[in-house]
Amino acid sequence: MAHVDVELAQVRARDAIPADEAEAAARAELLRRAIRYHDERYYMEDNPEVSDAEYDALVRELMAIEARFPALVTPDSPTQRVGGQPAAAFAKVRHDTPMLSLANAYSPEEMYEFDRRVRQVLGDDVEYVCELKIDGLAVSLRYEGGVLVRGATRGDGETGEDITANLRTVRNVPLRLRDPVTVEVRGEAYMPKHAFVRLNQQREQAGEPLFANPRNAAAGSLRQLDPEVARSRGLAVFIYMVVDPPAGIATHAEALDWAAAQGLPTNPERRTFRRMEDVMAHIQAWAERRHDLPYATDGMVVKVNRLDDQARLGATAKSPRWAVAYKYAAEQAETVLREVVWSVGRTGAVTPTAVFDPVFLAGTTVTRASLHNEDYIREKDIRLGDTIVVQKAGDIIPEVVRVVPDLRTGAEVPVAVPKACPQCAAPLVRLEGEAAWRCVNPACPAQIRERLIHFASRDAMNIEGLGEQWVTQLLARGLVRDPADLYTLTREQLLTLDRMGEKLAANLLGAIARSKENSLERLLFALGIRHVGEKAAKTIAQAFGDMDALMAAGVEQLTAIPEVGPKMAESIVTYFQSAAAQQLIARLKAAGVNMRYLGGEGDNARPQPLAGKTVVLTGTLSRFDRKRASELIASLGGKVTGSVSAKTDVVIAGEKAGSKLEKARTLLATGQRPDLVIWDEEAFVALLREHLPEALREA
Repeated sequence: MAHVDVELAQVRARDAIPADEAEAAARAELLRRAIRYHDERYYMEDNPEVSDAEYDALVRELMAIEARFPALVTPDSPTQRVGGQPAAAFAKVRHDTPMLSLANAYSPEEMYEFDRRVRQVLGDDVEYVCELKIDGLAVSLRYEGGVLVRGATRGDGETGEDITANLRTVRNVPLRLRDPVTVEVRGEAYMPKHAFVRLNQQREQAGEPLFANPRNAAAGSLRQLDPEVARSRGLAVFIYMVVDPPAGIATHAEALDWAAAQGLPTNPERRTFRRMEDVMAHIQAWAERRHDLPYATDGMVVKVNRLDDQARLGATAKSPRWAVAYKYAAEQAETVLREVVWSVGRTGAVTPTAVFDPVFLAGTTVTRASLHNEDYIREKDIRLGDTIVVQKAGDIIPEVVRVVPDLRTGAEVPVAVPKACPQCAAPLVRLEGEAAWRCVNPACPAQIRERLIHFASRDAMNIEGLGEQWVTQLLARGLVRDPADLYTLTREQLLTLDRMGEKLAANLLGAIARSKENSLERLLFALGIRHVGEKAAKTIAQAFGDMDALMAAGVEQLTAIPEVGPKMAESIVTYFQSAAAQQLIARLKAAGVNMRYLGGEGDNARPQPLAGKTVVLTGTLSRFDRKRASELIASLGGKVTGSVSAKTDVVIAGEKAGSKLEKARTLLATGQRPDLVIWDEEAFVALLREHLPEALREA
């Protein structure tokens, strides 16, 4: 339920830290309340009121106060979301109320049988609640006096594992409820689709095994002994149950409404019905719609709504009799494998991709799927010309499930693994203990291309506008060979590229120049050293402070850092010992690229045409969802709020804009806000085209 707190919304960070402890305590408490408020607006209501920079400034001020006055640190402080020291092992947690698993149903007949059993006990006065079944890991959260004190896994239902430190890092889990209540709630921890795809991309680049689906990824993340790993994975939680809800709550739906009012994240896509026919219609309606959600769902949970009815129905040893999970069948399709294409990544790993006749799966047409490595192909006995069964893992990533040997004609051909790199013809090698074949030629053009794309990417040096098409042309024309060459590019050279105009060239040169000011961790990640991901790069940069110290470090110094294991340490040392790496770093230094850790202050500056402006989004935009549009506005200096007021500077109105647009027009017409600007989507796009053109290429 949306709420607005004007006092908290207007809190802004200060540079000065109070010298008096009592004054510091009051300021720290105000900051905590403001940060919690903005967390709810961002993570639960998808309606941020401040930019990321303003939010980060509040957190930094609070951290500074707590550093000066350690006695002021509280368990529910937002600063305590940061992962602590890795645990040696997880302690066991005994569930006072068992965490039972749900019985499954796979057909309408089974659902009607469930309904018959329920009505046999309760009669015909029955109401059901339908909730999307989130594909994640069941967790329990306990609050005492409104403060989160424990988080646990389901385990065997009777005993779980204490993962409090990891759950505290999940941004939409409140560390303090709105009321000082003592309560246990249960929910599903999950990994959003975009976070799952990104994590697997990072793991594939690092040569690590991929997660099969978002559920496995969420479970694996929450069972990491190091909370920092869990924090970096972008997890979220939906609460689906309140254990022993407060007096006066008679139904499950009321209990979830109470949980939401306390600031707990609940899934808004829940409905109540009295007839099983309506329940089944609702389930079928979501069979396709679920593919458009930003998280994976594999079914619909149906629960008897009244709590006293649930008590009458009771439970078996394993499952409650008042609930059932309808499981959607995994969408699979048969198609014919036509080709296996081998591609070279930036680390030299040569990856096979299946190319097959188009099939429609989970809302999209699919023609390709990764085959991962040679072992995967051999284990499944995949041959060219085979009829194969394809599905989307977690409804996201296409995968080849199996072949259909009964349909073989004898004309099928085993997949041949190339002996030479498909790009540079250098011999491929398979290192001991690895599944991938690799091209070890550092001059391989495919690796150079992928390394340059990675170097310029958003999470690395963030050279806005330097996408694949420009990198490909720059390489083809011999204008660049490695990242250092980017810093010697001239306007005249860029204008030789196809479809490159004066403005684009100027923007690109500006982005390249700004990237010189990045903090060391961005450069370290951008170099593409094997096994060094974005989070590890920041930890290493913090530990060593500058590039020279890092380059001089040995394995022992590196492994002293908690996140750096022997494999990563060896990779870093080997990289910096190479003459090619040393030469690259020297050339980057000469070009003026920063080599020091700046504490996160060195990110690229952006044009700020909306600096100081308060912006309201209303209606539906065709090119961006609400969250992405808000991010772009923040990138241009604007602050997005959820309601139109006398403080609003700009209203961006999409299709079917309603009351907010009308209020903006009234403010203009009555002279209450004569300088308020109303834009349609095209006006917003025109602003982006001028100041943030790469956003339009991404859309």
